[in-house]
Parts: sequence; structure tokens; C-alpha cells
Amino acid sequence: MKNKMRLLIVDDEVDLLNLLKKVLAKKCNCEISLAATGAKAKQLIVSWNPDVVLTDIIMPETDGMQLLNFIQSNDPTISTIIMTGYGTVELAVKALKNGAYDFFEKPFDNDKISRVVKRALERTRLLRENIRLQKQVINNCNSTDFIGKSKRLRQTVDLLTRFGESDATLLIRGESGTGKEVAARTVHMASNRAAKKMITVNCPALPEQILESELFGYCKGAFTGADHDKDGLFLEAEGSTILLDEIADIPVSLQTKLLRVLQEKEIQPLGQTKTIKVDVRVLASTNQNLEEKIARGEFREDLYYRLNVMSIVLPSLNEIREDIPLLAHHFLALYSSEYGRKDLSFSPEALQFLMDRTWKGNVREFQNTINRAVLLAADTVLTPGDLNEGEEDSDYGHNHPDDCFPDGLNQLPYKKAKEKLLSKFTISYLNNELLSNSGNVSAAAKKSGMERQAFQRLMRKYSLKSENFK
Repeated sequence: MKNKMRLLIVDDEVDLLNLLKKVLAKKCNCEISLAATGAKAKQLIVSWNPDVVLTDIIMPETDGMQLLNFIQSNDPTISTIIMTGYGTVELAVKALKNGAYDFFEKPFDNDKISRVVKRALERTRLLRENIRLQKQVINNCNSTDFIGKSKRLRQTVDLLTRFGESDATLLIRGESGTGKEVAARTVHMASNRAAKKMITVNCPALPEQILESELFGYCKGAFTGADHDKDGLFLEAEGSTILLDEIADIPVSLQTKLLRVLQEKEIQPLGQTKTIKVDVRVLASTNQNLEEKIARGEFREDLYYRLNVMSIVLPSLNEIREDIPLLAHHFLALYSSEYGRKDLSFSPEALQFLMDRTWKGNVREFQNTINRAVLLAADTVLTPGDLNEGEEDSDYGHNHPDDCFPDGLNQLPYKKAKEKLLSKFTISYLNNELLSNSGNVSAAAKKSGMERQAFQRLMRKYSLKSENFK
């Protein structure tokens, strides 16, 4: 990202160019480039991306009016200031009608031209900020595929959106199925690169040699079968974003080359001795413990720190259970439409089943479960049995419903049955933990993943005494 605003000065008089640069460098806090021809100016407008162009109107070959038209078609947020000589004021007025910001006549007043350039720089900044904010409003409505309203998820999406405002490398961490690619798309769509397609690379899906050529490209003759030059995915992502999905699985030999990309912002295609500069925002994702891989020598520590400039850990579905009903209805609507079964709905027991179940595969597993249920359900109301079809170690969908209800719990109202079953489980669990830790409450609480005070509250509730287990 640019640290300073940029001013391009265009005039075929080299002495005037140098004089303007000297004057404006002192009074305007901006970077300045010079062009003695309209053709050179066009190149700089594309490659250097100035915020303001200060140009003479009368020049050989490409004049100021032609340059203004080029700017307006290329980037209308660039503020163009026209310099006119004697007898060219009418042309300047025409330039204003065609989109120029301002004009002044030669010879110029140093203070006046400085004020005009400062205002033009500010105008461009405001124009681009306004566009960014408008895009952000649109993106906030439609830039993320995350479904949910829980506080944790809203905080995550907000953080991802703010990450989009930077070009820094981002490491996205989380369990399998938590939506790391969705997170990357959210970052990309909130960035100033959103107009271009984000490139996603599934790192473990490709063998090492193929992955290297896919990432960096190759030249004709670089290896057997390379009968033509090929641009790699980094070049394809020029000016955009690249997601290196499951970065932990990249071989160590390739990690070295990836480190160069992050450090130097350049790539070296296979079979080529020269490097190529690239402007690509790098996002990486993993569900693995990179710190452990570093300790085993399977992942470079310097690459880890280059990737971990900014990082975020996505919540598991078990951490945002309040979003499960919303997710369930979203996927139900999605697959009901896909399979032409728009009359489907969830029974209360089915939603409770989804809320109570542990989702080791997170949203991906959850989505697959709804997909299968919609496709295979025999009735219009989905039951726990429909949602548990094909799952092992479960009593849902079998012909022995009483097996799920020990001690005649199925004869009680739902609320009382649930309370009784939960009490039996809690008492049994606490007894087991206290017994295995010889009545040591602190050790039992730690082993169960609870705070000591919370563990003691449960002991008091069920009249359990630690001395009975010593």
C-alpha cells in the first residue's frame, strides 16, 4: 500500500519539470514523478498509479487533452490539473468540462500552484475513501458466506473485514470445516482487490514438483513435457489475492521459495534465471499445529513468522451453538430448493438433536448432514432419525426406542426426563473424577476441564463430599 500520495508532473520543457518538482516537493507532502511526454505519462499512470496529474495542455504527439481523456477512462478518481500558456485558456475551459479538476496559467505563482495541488490531492483521497466506504457497505451485506448472529461469529466477521483494509499477509487457523476459505473470501471482498478474482491453491492436492510449477510457472524446456511457457498462479493473481489452503502441507523445499515471495515480492519461474516482481496479497490457512511442525523440523520457523504477520482463529461450531438453528434453516432452504422438496421442515426434536450433537467436522459435517437428510427423508417433517441416518453408535432411527430411555424416563414429561437424565450423568461423572483423583477436588476439576469453584458447586448441589473418595 502507498505510504504517501503521488503527484505526476507532465511537460515537454525539462527545466520547468525540475522547477515544479523543487517547488512542490517543499510545500506538498507527496511523492513526485516526472514525464516529458504524454506517452511516458500514460505508462506511469498505469504502473505508478498517481493521485494527481499536473500536465501542460500543449505538447507534441500526446497533448494534455488526450492525456486527460486517457486518465478519465483509466481512473476517474485521479485529479487532473491543466497548465496553460498564452492563448490556450479556451482549451483549459474545455478540459474542465471534460473532467479536469482545475487549471492555471503560466507563468505560475508558487503558492497558488501549491494550494491547488494540495486541494487536488485531498479531493482524490476523499473520492477514493468514499468509494471504499460504499464498497464496504455492499460487502457487509454480501461479502461473506458466514451464517449466524452469535457474538463470537460477528466479532470474527468484523475482524476479517478489517483485515481486508490491509495488504499484510494473514494466517487463518481453525479446525477442519470451520470455513477458512469463506474467511479468506471475506477478507478479499473487503479489500481494494475485490474487483479481481481471488486465486485458491489446495496445497496438499498437488505433488511437490507440480505444485511448484503451478505456483511460479515455468519456461519452455524447463522439464520434460514443458513445450511452452506457462504463467503460474502468482502471476494469475497479480493485483489480487492468493489463498494457500492448508499451507502446513507444503514441502520444506518449496517453503524456501515461498519465503522469497513473501520477503522480496518476486517469483522465479522454473527454468528462468530472472525473477519477476508480483503484487499479490497472500492469505494462508491451516487446521494443523504449526508450532509442533516447527519443533519437528517439518515447517520453517522464518516462514511461519512471515505468514503470521496477522492471524485469526475461526470458532468451531461447538463454540457458536446458538447459530445452529439459523444454519439449519439456511441449509434446509438451500437443499430443499436444489432437490425440489420445498415442503420440508424440522420437528422440534430434530432441531434439539442438532443443538445437542457434537460436530467434530464443524459446519462442513453439519451441512452434509442436512444435505443427506433432505435427499433421503421419507416424510415432510425431518426427525432426529433422518438427521442421524447412516451414523454409527446411535439409537436414533432404530426399532428400539426404549433403549434411549433408561429407568422409564420415556414415561416422564420431556423437561423432567431431561433433568433426571442430566442429574444421573453429572453424579456419575463427578463420582468417577473424584474417585480417580482420590478425592482431590483441584485435580478432578482440572482433569474435567472445569474451574475448581464450578466443580465444587456441582458437588454441593448433589451432596458429594471429597473425603468419601480418599
